[in-house]
Amino acid sequence: MEVYLLRHGIAETRGAAVPDAERALTPEGRKKLRVVLKVAARAGVSPDVILTSPLRRAVETAQMAAEALGFKGEIETTRALAPEGSPEEIWSEIRRLKDANQVVLAGHEPLIGCFAAYLVGGPAGMIDVKKGSIIRIDVESLGPRPRGMLRWILTPALAEAIAG
Repeated sequence: MEVYLLRHGIAETRGAAVPDAERALTPEGRKKLRVVLKVAARAGVSPDVILTSPLRRAVETAQMAAEALGFKGEIETTRALAPEGSPEEIWSEIRRLKDANQVVLAGHEPLIGCFAAYLVGGPAGMIDVKKGSIIRIDVESLGPRPRGMLRWILTPALAEAIAG
């Protein structure tokens, strides 16, 4: 299974006016995310399943991914991808997707980076995922503990350089 970890794009700043869960993507965040998703689509990302955190900025990121990557299904929301989720909870969600070849997960740091490290057997904190970045990790089986191989990381800056 190809697991794609997508950190939400740049969102509105934290403040008293907007609760954290309702922070939306900014125009700049949407612009950078579009470029990343365009390059990801050219790299063959075509998900069977998209899972997202319930927070607005992640949902908006998942919706943009669905559109850019030609996803026709229903985006699934899961608390496992919320900031307080855990790598083990996310792995449990993925393990139920036995028939999926490609799964996109839209979420937040530091959880997305911790989950990437969990998939490849590294220590939490070893992978820092920039806003709007996507990571591909191939997982060979859906056993109790993952055994993944990091294939690539695409940041907004790298996507911009590739897209020209």
